[in-house]
Amino acid sequence: MRTPRRSATPRRYLMCPPAYFRVSYSINPWMDPGKPVDLAVAQAQWEDLRDRYRALGHTVEELVPHPGCPDMVFTANGATVVDGRVLGARFAFAERGAEAAVHARWYREHGFADVREPLHINEGEGDFAVAVTASWLLGGRGFRSSPLSHAEAQEYFRRPVIGLDLVDPRFYHLDTALCVLDGGDGEPGGRGAEIMYYPGAFSPGSRAVLARLFPAAVVASAADAAAFGLNAVSDGLHVLLPAGAVGLFGPLRERGFEPLGMDLGELLKGGGSVKCVTAEVRPG
Repeated sequence: MRTPRRSATPRRYLMCPPAYFRVSYSINPWMDPGKPVDLAVAQAQWEDLRDRYRALGHTVEELVPHPGCPDMVFTANGATVVDGRVLGARFAFAERGAEAAVHARWYREHGFADVREPLHINEGEGDFAVAVTASWLLGGRGFRSSPLSHAEAQEYFRRPVIGLDLVDPRFYHLDTALCVLDGGDGEPGGRGAEIMYYPGAFSPGSRAVLARLFPAAVVASAADAAAFGLNAVSDGLHVLLPAGAVGLFGPLRERGFEPLGMDLGELLKGGGSVKCVTAEVRPG
């Protein structure tokens, strides 16, 4: 197989410092209030990721943390942005509900005129993944986002949404089980989108859909998925992912990507890693 020649595309990210991060309740299988968070370590790990993005040439903007929102560090859940249009979040659990308005306000204050408050439950890029240069979206459902949110997103973004059913509660969001590595060029007969995913997180029908759409995908092992290796961010060349997902580094290099291992172990206590703390802002 010929290794593709790849290049990084500068991205704009939104992150929120974990100033008030703690695990005082449990809304996913990874959260255990009995395991205290070392906030100083969490902050250092978060800063390491932020600084790595900037060193790679990406723009990182920071959302001001709020004391009543301990999970606000997971900015990927706050909205989905495609071509400058912002579909806000409506959280499944009351513990995170206040975050939605904070995110919507940030986008309005930063020049985004089209910000939609959703009717149906969705948790932003937790369950919406943009593929093929924003020509269509993959949408997760089963634990957090309502199936009705897919039709809402399709109508709003005017792009097809392909629904995928999550069946393993450990992988409660799509971004814990699947990562878009390269959006492709979107041209007929051109370079298609590339992903990596863990089949065990999906229903049989959804596995079949993924195999049909992405026959050359990187398929993760159960161990690498459990290490949150799919909760990763790619700029088309560099793939930032948890360092513990050792089995993914070789396959990524074989395909011309440059994997960069990150340690976000303290933030994983809240059920998130690299992607969960990184919202991509896609301007029009």
